[in-house]
Amino acid sequence: MSMLEVQSIDVFYGASRALSEVSIAAEVGKVTCILGRNGVGKTSLIRAIAGLQPIAAGSIAFDGQQIAKLSTAQRARAGIALVPQGREIFATLTVEENLKTGYACLPRATRNIPDEIFELFPVLKSMLSRRGGDLSGGQQQQLAIARALVMRPKLLLLDEPTEGIQPSIIKDIERVIELLRSRGEMAIVLVEQYFEFARRLADNFVILNRGRISMADNREALYGEDVRKHLTV
Repeated sequence: MSMLEVQSIDVFYGASRALSEVSIAAEVGKVTCILGRNGVGKTSLIRAIAGLQPIAAGSIAFDGQQIAKLSTAQRARAGIALVPQGREIFATLTVEENLKTGYACLPRATRNIPDEIFELFPVLKSMLSRRGGDLSGGQQQQLAIARALVMRPKLLLLDEPTEGIQPSIIKDIERVIELLRSRGEMAIVLVEQYFEFARRLADNFVILNRGRISMADNREALYGEDVRKHLTV
């Protein structure tokens, strides 16, 4: 059974339809990738899953429970963590304080930063007292992912983690995602425009075009010619 089941959701911004009858699933130990050009609804889908954007129709089930009517905070407490596009770290807080913002949804007894965070992102350990705004873009992206992992998520949502990031840190982020998947403890949904990055990581994928799914398949299909055709419509 999938950890996440999104069934035929519609999303509107005012009178404008952003998503139409979109369905995706995410399984523990696998990466589901959402592909598509700018403006096709990828971020709208991620925001709907996280509770930042209401759905007008359809359903969202997480860990066997319907969550479409739950608040963002309730979904976070249930185990959904979002790494938003643009990172959205707190520039005036230190790295350590940014990480501790992940405590908000945790019971008091588990409010700590796991040692594993610094194993995954060694650069952050030497920067705990630095302000978030003083970090490079790539370091901020690592901080944003680390902050989400502090929440001990069952479902990790990543919205364009390679955007504006230098190649060496893209490789670091890829290794972290591969490690998290291999542990088989969480489901991962990855929104991505960088096709090669997505192709290396995705177990399953959907391609959005104008708010609808134009293709959905497993990783083998990402090596076929059909995929490029759908991405360049």
